[in-house]
Amino acid sequence: MIRGERVNLPDTGRTADELLAEMARLKEHDLPVRGGQVTAYVYDSGRDGVHEAAARAYAEMLEVNCLDPTAFPSVVEMERQVVGAVADLLGGGHGIFTSGGTESIMLAVKAARDAAGRDRPNLVLPVTAHPAFHKAAHYLGLEVRPVPVDPATFKAGARAVAAAMDDDTVLVVASAPSYPQGVIDPVEEIAAVAAAAGVGCHVDACVGGWLLPWLRAAGAAIPPFDLSVPGVTSLSCDLHKFGYAPKGASVVLFADPATRRKAYFASAAWPGYTVINATVQSSRSAGSLGGAWATLQALGRDGYLALGRTTLEATARLRAGIAAIPGLRVLGDPESSLVAFTSPELDVFVLADEARRRGWYLQPQLSYAGIPANLHITVTGVTLSGIEALLKVIGESAAAARTRGPAVLPDGLIDLVVDLDLEALDDAAFAELAAAVGVDLRPGAGQPEMALVNAVLDALPAPRREAVLVRFLSVIYS
Repeated sequence: MIRGERVNLPDTGRTADELLAEMARLKEHDLPVRGGQVTAYVYDSGRDGVHEAAARAYAEMLEVNCLDPTAFPSVVEMERQVVGAVADLLGGGHGIFTSGGTESIMLAVKAARDAAGRDRPNLVLPVTAHPAFHKAAHYLGLEVRPVPVDPATFKAGARAVAAAMDDDTVLVVASAPSYPQGVIDPVEEIAAVAAAAGVGCHVDACVGGWLLPWLRAAGAAIPPFDLSVPGVTSLSCDLHKFGYAPKGASVVLFADPATRRKAYFASAAWPGYTVINATVQSSRSAGSLGGAWATLQALGRDGYLALGRTTLEATARLRAGIAAIPGLRVLGDPESSLVAFTSPELDVFVLADEARRRGWYLQPQLSYAGIPANLHITVTGVTLSGIEALLKVIGESAAAARTRGPAVLPDGLIDLVVDLDLEALDDAAFAELAAAVGVDLRPGAGQPEMALVNAVLDALPAPRREAVLVRFLSVIYS
C-alpha cells in the first residue's frame, strides 16, 4: 500500500453525507452567496427556481468534455443557442463561449494581436479598464498604454485614446461600463478614432453586456455600445454576472468571423489526437455551458426585463439614500447598476469593516490615478428587496467609522514596506510581519478586519501593491 506522510487524502473513501457535512464546516466563515448582503463577487436574481434549474443542468453536463465537439454534439447546440442569444441582444457577430471575462478578453487580445501581425504590439486602454487586459498583455507579450479618464465623469476621452495610439497599436479598449464607477465610456467616439487608424476596438461589456439592454428596455438612457456601433470589432459579455448563470460563463463576440478564427489555436505537430481549441483551455467541463443555457431558458426575455426594472429602481434608491447620509458622496453619474461612493470626512475602509461586522460586504477600492479610495456596490436583482436594510447598514457603519476615526498606520510602516526586500522573506516570515500589524492569515481565522491592510496598500505605489498582494496570496495558500 502506498502511504504518504500527509493527511489530505483519506485512507478510505467517505460518504456523500460526510463530505457535505465537512464542506459545511469549511464554509463556516464564507460570505453568503444569496440574499444580497454581499455586494460584489456574486449575482443573485432572487428568483425562485432559477438557481435550481441551473444547478441540475450543470450537474447533467458536468462530465461532458468540450474538448471535442464532434464527440458531444450537445455542446455545439447549446453553445450556438447561448452565443446566439448574446449576439441577438448585442448587435450580431460571431462568438465563443468561455469560462469568464478574463478568458474572453484574453481571446480578444490574442485575435487582435495575431490579425495585426506587429512586431511590438501595444494595447491602448483607459486607466479604469479591467486588469484582465493587463493580464492578457502580460501573457501575450503586448505593451499596455493606459490613458487618463475625466476626473469628474471617470470616462475616457477619444482624443486621449487617439494620442496614445501609434503604428504598433493593435487594439483599443472601451468599457460598458467600467467596473470601478459604473460609467460607460463614449464607445461611438472611441471606436471612430480606432477605425480611422485602422485599429480594432474591443468593448468590455463583461459586466454590462447582459444588463444594459434590459436597463434600456426598462427606461434607462443607455448610449449605443455594442457591435452595432461602427468600428467596434469585438465585445465581451459575462453571463455569470447579470445573466445570473453559474460561474464560468462568458461570451466573446467578433464582428468578423475571420477575426474569431484568429482566437483559435490548432496544433498538428505531434502524433496524438487532433488539437483544435476555441478557448485557452483544452479539456473543460460542459457544466457551466449547461448552467448558462438553463438559466437563460428559465428566465427568458420577460424575466430579464423584470429584473432590469427592479435593478433600475434599486440603483436609484441606493444612490439617493447614499447621498442623504452625511459625509458620503457617489462618484460620477453611474449609468449601470454599479455604484461607488467615497467620503472626504470618513475612512471608507473602516466603514467597510463596520459593515462587515454587521453582516454586509461592501467592496473596498484603492485610490488610483487621482480617483479617491471608495467602496463599490453591485446592485443585482435581489437588492431591491433589501435596499432599506442596506442603507441602514451604510448609515450606521458611517456613523461608527466617524466615531472610530481612520485606521492608524504605525510610524515608519510604509517606509518599511517600500524598502523591504520581499524576495528575501519566505512565506512564514511574511506571515509574521503581517501578524505584527494585526493581520491574521492563518487558515480558519475567519473574516479579517481589512481597514489597516487597505490603508497600507492605499499608501503604496501600484507596483509595490502588486508585490505585496502576491505575497499575501502565497501565504494564504501555503
